[in-house]
Amino acid sequence: MRFLLGPVFYGWVIVAVAFVTMAIGVNARTAFSLLFPPIVDEFGWDRAATAGAFSFGFLVTAVLSPLLGRLMDRAGARLVIELGVLVMAIGFVLAAYLSAPWQLYATLGVLVGGGSVCLSYTGQACYLPNWFVRRRGFAMSVAFAGVGVGSIVLFPLLQRYMDAAGWRAACVALGVIVLVVLAPLNLLVRTRPQEIGLHPDGDPTPPRLAAPNAPRGGDWTLAAALGTAPFWWCALGYACALFAWYAVQVHQTRYLVEIGYSGQYAAWALGFVSLAGVPGQIALGHLSDRVGREWVWTIGNLGFAICYAALLAMRHVASPALLWLMVLAQGFLGYGLTSVIGAIPAAHFHGPHYGAIFGTIMGIGIAGGALGPWATGLAYDLSGSYAPGFAAALGCCALSVICIWVIRPRAAHMRA
Repeated sequence: MRFLLGPVFYGWVIVAVAFVTMAIGVNARTAFSLLFPPIVDEFGWDRAATAGAFSFGFLVTAVLSPLLGRLMDRAGARLVIELGVLVMAIGFVLAAYLSAPWQLYATLGVLVGGGSVCLSYTGQACYLPNWFVRRRGFAMSVAFAGVGVGSIVLFPLLQRYMDAAGWRAACVALGVIVLVVLAPLNLLVRTRPQEIGLHPDGDPTPPRLAAPNAPRGGDWTLAAALGTAPFWWCALGYACALFAWYAVQVHQTRYLVEIGYSGQYAAWALGFVSLAGVPGQIALGHLSDRVGREWVWTIGNLGFAICYAALLAMRHVASPALLWLMVLAQGFLGYGLTSVIGAIPAAHFHGPHYGAIFGTIMGIGIAGGALGPWATGLAYDLSGSYAPGFAAALGCCALSVICIWVIRPRAAHMRA
C-alpha cells in the first residue's frame, strides 16, 4: 500500500479513514439527542434520569480513555478501533429491546458510549498527531470535519426513518451501519508512519522536535506528566469545554421542540450545526498552525457562549435569525475546538507515550462532558427551565479559555 500510494499520500489515506469513521461513529453516538424525545415519551422517565444514560456513557469513556491511550501505544490503533466498532454495534442492536432504565444505561450508555470513544475524537487524536507535524492542525481538522458531513446526512434520514419505523428500528439500523461500513475500512489504519517505513508529513527524514521541558534522561511518561501543572490546566480546560459542548448537544433538540419547533426541524438544526462545523474546523485548524492553538480554543469557546446566549433569547424572541445564529456559532466556531484538541497536549507531551497521556487528559475532559447533560437535565427538573443549566455552561466556556491560555506555548517550536 505504501508503494502504491506514495509516502505523503498514505498519511492522507489515514485522514480519510478517520473522516469516515468520525462521520459515522460520532454521529451515531450523538443520535442519542434524537432518540431522547421518543424514549421519554414512551416510558415517561424524567429527563435527568434519561439523559443520565448519555452522561453515564461518558463516565464509562472517561474511565476507559487512559486505558485506550495506553492500549493504542502498545497494541496499535487498528485493534482498538475495530474493538470499538464491534462493541458499539452490539450496543445499538441490544438497545432496540430495552424496557427498563438499567437497560438504557447498559446499551446506549455503556456499550455505545464505551465503543464510541475508540472511534471518536479521543481515539482518533491518540494516533493522528503521529502522522503530521507541520500540518497537524489542518490534517486533524479535515479528519474531524467528517462529523459535520455525516451529521447532515445521517440525522435527517434517521429522524425520517424513526418517524416511520420507530426508535427501536432506528437503533438496529445504526448498529448495522457502524459494523458494515467501519469494520472493513479501519483495516487500513496504522498507529505511526514508522510502522510502514515512513515519517510524519511524508518527509524522507524524521522531524527534529523535542518535547519541551521533557523529564531528564528521556521522553514524557504518564507518571511524569501527571506531576506537571500544564497537564492539569489542560485537563480542566477540556472538562469545562466538553461540559458546555455536550450539555447543548443532548438537550437542544428537546429545547427547540418545547419552544415551538417541529421534531424534524430540530433534527435539521442539529445536522446543520455539524455541517457548519466542516468549513469552520478546517479553517480554524489551518489558522491554528499559524497563530497558535490557544487562539482557536478561544474562538471555539466563544462560539458555544454565543450559542447559549441565542438559545436563551429564543424563548423570548421567536426569530429565525437567532436560530441560525445559534447554528452557525455552535458549528462554525464551537466545533473548531476539535481541530486543536489533540494538538494542544501534543505541544507539551508528544512522544512514544503520548497516547496514554492524551487519553488520561481526555478521560478527565469526558468526565466534564458527562456532567453537562446530567446537570442540565437536573437543573431543568428542579427549576422547570433550561436557563440555570445554560448559564452554568456559559461560565464553563470562560473558565476553559483561561485554562488553555495559562499553558500557552511561549516558543514557536511548541506550536507543532
